[in-house]
Amino acid sequence: MYVKRDATGRIIAASLEADGAIDELIDEGAAELLAFSQGAAGEAMLTASDLRLVRVLEDIVDLLIERDVIRFTDLPEQAQQKLMERRSLRASLRGGLDLLGAADDGLI
Repeated sequence: MYVKRDATGRIIAASLEADGAIDELIDEGAAELLAFSQGAAGEAMLTASDLRLVRVLEDIVDLLIERDVIRFTDLPEQAQQKLMERRSLRASLRGGLDLLGAADDGLI
C-alpha cells in the first residue's frame, strides 16, 4: 500500500499503486493505515447518514407548511432557495426518469 502524508506526518491518502504524490510504501497491516481507513469509512457513513437526514428534514418542513404551522415565506431566503432547488431537481428526476417512484411525492 502506498500513502501520502501531511506536514505533521499523518496519512491523508492511500492507494494500491504509487503515483507522483502517493509514493511512500507502507505495510498493509500497519496500525496507522488501519486507523486511516477506519476513519475514512466512518466519514463515508456519516456523509451517507447526512444525506438521508436532509430528506427527512425536507419532509418535516413540507409537513409543517402543509399543516399551516409555518409559512414557506417565514423561512430565510437562502433556505427557501435551497428547498426550491431540491424540489425542482426531484420533480425533474421524477418526471423524466421516475427514478424515485411514488414514495418521493413532494409537497409543493
